[in-house]
Amino acid sequence: MFNFNKIWNFIGLTVFVVALAGCDLSTPTHVGDDSKIPSNLHAVSYSSLPGWRDDDVRYALQAFRNTCKAKIQYNGSVIPDPELLREKCNMLPSASASISTVRAWFESHFQPYQVFNEKGGKTGTYTGYYSPVIDGCRHQSAVCNEPIMGVPIDGRNYKNVSKRDIVNKKIGRVLYWANIVDVQNLQIQGSGMLRLEDGSLVKLNFAAVNDMPFKSIGTQLQQKGIKPAGGYSADAVWSHLKQNPSLAKEVIYNNPRYVYFYETEQKSVIGKLGTPLSKIRSVAMDDSLYTLGLPVYINTTLSDGRSFNRLMIAQDTGGAIKGWIRADIFFGSGDEAYQVAHGQHATGQMFILMPKEYTYVKPR
Repeated sequence: MFNFNKIWNFIGLTVFVVALAGCDLSTPTHVGDDSKIPSNLHAVSYSSLPGWRDDDVRYALQAFRNTCKAKIQYNGSVIPDPELLREKCNMLPSASASISTVRAWFESHFQPYQVFNEKGGKTGTYTGYYSPVIDGCRHQSAVCNEPIMGVPIDGRNYKNVSKRDIVNKKIGRVLYWANIVDVQNLQIQGSGMLRLEDGSLVKLNFAAVNDMPFKSIGTQLQQKGIKPAGGYSADAVWSHLKQNPSLAKEVIYNNPRYVYFYETEQKSVIGKLGTPLSKIRSVAMDDSLYTLGLPVYINTTLSDGRSFNRLMIAQDTGGAIKGWIRADIFFGSGDEAYQVAHGQHATGQMFILMPKEYTYVKPR
């Protein structure tokens, strides 16, 4: 199980002052215009962020370094000034900087805003995702009955085409085969590993999506009056569907959303931002509202009841991740990550961190 509560000892005041001198806290030269921030973002102090001083923000800084390497798409409703954000990236503390130094850097360069929803509420929903390892085949078989496909290279359109049509008409390049239930899980998670018949492992990353809406499998079962043994947990639902292949095909194809993959030698999980995701430091958010790449502080609880107060970086998105206070926490890869991610469903607060000198720019 992850040790989320490990906290490094604080250094002495004298050492802190010396270390701080090596961190660029100078005033940026770029200043934004007078555009207004969204009315549902309220400026707060760092003391309003629950557990802020207990978080080892060095891990968030490393994730933010990946943001600085990305080609950011400045869109949505909460958009930092591009030039100013690039300037922040040129002022990063060193990789060996202390917790206190890194915390001081974020406090000097970013202003936290508490996020409220359209109705004025300050809590939202936090789920979790991970990168699964599933059994796969190079060729179709009774067990490996569903194709895993890459984006078509023959020019055929896949946007706004349903999953059923994409699969039946093979609109794409068949990469591998796996059980239809495992393929659905792979598409929900957005990346994963295939364990082939010879024991070799193949890494698959998200390539594209057909832009169709996501229709929950669990909700479909509830509407049909079907309750798997164990309820509607991911374990229970997937197990029930594997035992009922006709039902599995029906409800999975009734979810029109389809995800394409590409095979890669790189073992890291790549998010929509195009950079590697960081375990419990990367988060998927609604990119119709937020520019991906921004720091965001999350206050929620884990599936086992532990408090989760972490500075995260918005580096991914998902079909079911919609709304102002809605996020999917990336827990890593494999069975250990699955144990934490599959039961994650809790409420909590969200704080977005925007460059202090400039908070908002309208979409161009």
